[in-house]
Amino acid sequence: MNWINLTSQEQVDSIKNSTGYSVIFKHSTRCSISLMAKRGFESNWEVIPPTTPLYFLDLLNYREISNSIAEDFNVYHESPQALLIYNGECILDLSHSDISAEEIADSIKI
Repeated sequence: MNWINLTSQEQVDSIKNSTGYSVIFKHSTRCSISLMAKRGFESNWEVIPPTTPLYFLDLLNYREISNSIAEDFNVYHESPQALLIYNGECILDLSHSDISAEEIADSIKI
């Protein structure tokens, strides 16, 4: 699997208007907890269906996009944070040590 870098508001709008599942992973490149969560997620992300887009947001470089995500998907901003989006709505919000590729995969109904 590969990350899709989330770098524009247009991408957020596209996720909000899409059908099906998407994952947004919000990461602080200066935070060791965020790095551990990212590594743990990546070590097991093959359990997520390969058709699920995985978006990666670098919080330090794109804070305004993070703010938009919080507003658009009605979630409280946290870092690290993984959001499962289905048909434009956030159906799962995980943060810190609760971030789990398995839990995301279990929430995806195919």
